[in-house]
Amino acid sequence: MDSAPWRDDAVYLPDTVRSAVKILIVGHFAVGKTTMVGTLSEITPLSTEETMTQAGATVDDLAGVEGKSTTTVAMDFGRITLNAHLVLYLFGAPGQKRFQQLWRDMAYGALGALVLADTRRLDRSFPVMDMLEEYGLPYAVAVNHFDDAPTFGESELRGALDLLDETPLVMCDARDRPSALAALIALVQYLQTRTHQQERV
Repeated sequence: MDSAPWRDDAVYLPDTVRSAVKILIVGHFAVGKTTMVGTLSEITPLSTEETMTQAGATVDDLAGVEGKSTTTVAMDFGRITLNAHLVLYLFGAPGQKRFQQLWRDMAYGALGALVLADTRRLDRSFPVMDMLEEYGLPYAVAVNHFDDAPTFGESELRGALDLLDETPLVMCDARDRPSALAALIALVQYLQTRTHQQERV
């Protein structure tokens, strides 16, 4: 599946595009969602990243990410044309529980979600996946690379995250476009397979 040139000067979609799909990029606080949307987007991404203040110290758990100084306060938005006929609109959702209402709004009309996970804090992915299941959104999981994070085999990660056999699990680096794109394509292929299976029923 070829993608359009990255950050092409063309802001408008080509006339050949026939399908537009809304995809959520989700995950817990400080897992790399803003980075991934920015890495993937062929247009200048919309970002609502703001400096963290002392007022948020009691609600944002910085354990393990003490160097983090900004956070998304609404959403990230980007766009990527996967091929001549298909464009994906990417919506990055904030990771903190207090933004749950935004999740509800963003989930409306979405085809699926890519869940970013961090091996240092795998347990924090469960509330994210629980919400997606509550909304009935299919998802794939992408374990984001962090330099100081431990590495595990796929079977260990699947067991730790309690994933169904059919749920895609990939490794990625949200800072690297080919790696981030491969994770996104894994989700899209999964969604296409589900659609074909439902059509045959």
